[in-house]
Amino acid sequence: MTSMFAMALLGVMELTAALPTSPTSHESSENEVNTYDFPFVSRSQWQARTPKQITPLATPVPYVVIHHSYTPAACYTDVECRQAMKSMQNFHMDDRRWWDIGYHFAVGSNGVAYEGRGWTTLGAQALHFNSVSIGICVIGDWRTSVPPAEQLKTVKSLIAAGVEQGYIKSDYKLVGHRQVRTTECPGDALYNEIIHWDHYSAFPNSPADLLSVKELPENVKEIIRNSPSS
Repeated sequence: MTSMFAMALLGVMELTAALPTSPTSHESSENEVNTYDFPFVSRSQWQARTPKQITPLATPVPYVVIHHSYTPAACYTDVECRQAMKSMQNFHMDDRRWWDIGYHFAVGSNGVAYEGRGWTTLGAQALHFNSVSIGICVIGDWRTSVPPAEQLKTVKSLIAAGVEQGYIKSDYKLVGHRQVRTTECPGDALYNEIIHWDHYSAFPNSPADLLSVKELPENVKEIIRNSPSS
């Protein structure tokens, strides 16, 4: 089994089943010292749980996927946002039975970015698309209202930092979660906002387009072809 196939398979398995694993330390060394020009809170600072397992993410990635949390609701203070991070991590690990919080990062309405899995760990945020993307959650329910300007500004700054540090390709494509998965995420209001951002890509338009995404590894496409829903 090649390393690329293993990584792709693990990304699918994590989203569909719990695997017996041993605890693995997750020290975000690249982010522990904040060198960003926007407010940033590391995993250790919001007291994240230790992930059950870690799979490396091949970087730089060609895509950024924007999400909303729907629940928890928007958070406007650091205390609220740290609690939101813990709530999402607990839900993902205990209810979804994933290895960790699914997102690479989340951003609160206080304009602060919170580290999830970080830049170099495979996410569990977009089934079949995890191996080619960084997932950013805009905390809150953004179906009918647009997030505060400071929240959106930090999302853009976080993406720019990922490009500058070599984790995201300079010609990356920005998509909403709904474009790669059957979901209303990231909410209509937020989605109608990001379609005007630099690097937004209308393709893929839906999960039906995934087999035509050139950046998606052939091994992942084979998994899609063999999945019951395809």
